[in-house]
Amino acid sequence: MSSAILSVVAGERVPDPVRTTPSTNPANTADVVGTIGVAGPDVFVQAARAAREAQAGWAALPAPQRGQVIANVGRLMTANKDRLAALVTREIGKPLAEALGEVQEIIDTCDFFIGEGRRLYGQTVPSEMPDKQLFTFRRPVGAVAVISAGNFPVAVPSWYIVPALLCGNTVVWKPAEYSAVVSDAFYQIFAHSGVPAGVFNLVYADGPDTFAGLEQALAAGLIDKVGFTGSSEVGSRIGELCGRHLQTPCLELGGKNPMVITEDADLDLAVEGALFSGFGTAGQRCTSLGTVIVQESVHDEFVRRFSAAVASAAMGDPTQDVLFGPLLDEKFAAGFEKSLGWIAAHHTVIGATGRVSADSPRDGFVGDPAAGLFYHPVIVDGVRSDDELFLNETFGPVVGITSYTTLDEAIALGNKSGYGLSSSIYTTDPNKAFRFAQGISAGMVSVNNSTSGAEAHLPFGGNGKSGNGSRQSGIWVLDQFTRWQSLNWDYSGKLQKAQMDTVTVEADYNFLLP
Repeated sequence: MSSAILSVVAGERVPDPVRTTPSTNPANTADVVGTIGVAGPDVFVQAARAAREAQAGWAALPAPQRGQVIANVGRLMTANKDRLAALVTREIGKPLAEALGEVQEIIDTCDFFIGEGRRLYGQTVPSEMPDKQLFTFRRPVGAVAVISAGNFPVAVPSWYIVPALLCGNTVVWKPAEYSAVVSDAFYQIFAHSGVPAGVFNLVYADGPDTFAGLEQALAAGLIDKVGFTGSSEVGSRIGELCGRHLQTPCLELGGKNPMVITEDADLDLAVEGALFSGFGTAGQRCTSLGTVIVQESVHDEFVRRFSAAVASAAMGDPTQDVLFGPLLDEKFAAGFEKSLGWIAAHHTVIGATGRVSADSPRDGFVGDPAAGLFYHPVIVDGVRSDDELFLNETFGPVVGITSYTTLDEAIALGNKSGYGLSSSIYTTDPNKAFRFAQGISAGMVSVNNSTSGAEAHLPFGGNGKSGNGSRQSGIWVLDQFTRWQSLNWDYSGKLQKAQMDTVTVEADYNFLLP
């Protein structure tokens, strides 16, 4: 029991977990990365109370000094980049090159928000009254609960935690159980960067206990904002819970991201983008490609080139030079197998389906497929707009293909699933690019680029089943972790009533030039 990784509340490890669970390497399930001590709802509430008690003191630290703490985080992330990336690869099976990019995203986020510590601008606003000044200020929201998924176990949490801390909030973070070891390493870097005890708290809990703890913490008035990355189904429940307390959560949910390929597209470039966004991270990104929507005149040629690219793509051991490795965890493998059950008789399946094994081998596989949760990449052509495979997120290495006649039809197909996270169009015609961007419901649009890929200074987020319109990254996330406060200061020595005591400037509206 003592060797288990435990939750941290107010700087102290919380003993006596309700149970322990191993976190295993999905590329080699015999490799136990660590043992996690899982807490109950009471620990989440304790963490929320610690965050509440620490918040005023943290907010009183001048914003430039909080920015210096974020600078420290960035420096320590840089110093530990290789170690942290290797742990990401080992615990969730993400190829090392991608894992290094994920840690770099934390560093980029820190670099951006260092400067915000010297900005966090409000405004001085002119008053309609004499001897009176108006001001606006950004104020921290208070104590923030962050609940994150494990497919991006360190980058995505940084999108919440870095700006939340910079703005003067305190944090309770509940990471995914299957990425708990790397989450603990992430926490330790913050703790060694000068973040005080209680300002950043870490809770390991399962889904039901997390929800129960959040429900209790909200009812007790301990949490002022919730940030959640995960499935649309759970996000809906969290949104409903927060709504009871008149709170608006920051929800970053799933996606069924379309890629439109026009008749004038550079097909080789489109294939490259579809390969990376469809099968990178084994299709386990919220921004992974869902359906390729190809103009009918180039459909067959695109399918031919894309099939060849997928067949020759390297997969396997994520410590090697591969496009993708295993699925994240047994539960995701089970979920993906359910998605494969949506393949119907009218579909054309290109490539093998299911788990890579001795009975179902893959040419050029890197490593031992029997060691981990490795699944064949699948292309499904002939997908129809009422298919479950077209309408639902699959979260695994499968890409659907359909065709279209007119661009308006392609846009309608791209919107039909009800998700609205990311999208892409490949075209050499600017008119098509702008028409697509105007018509698509996604919060993010790429032109001649994949559906995946975020930068630290660009807003990230979706609409519909992909989120509630909230945005992360860049200056836009500041609206999630601050409240606007207006201040009016009247130094006239008398009560001046707005809209009532204002001076009206008269004009002669009958004047006409001779």
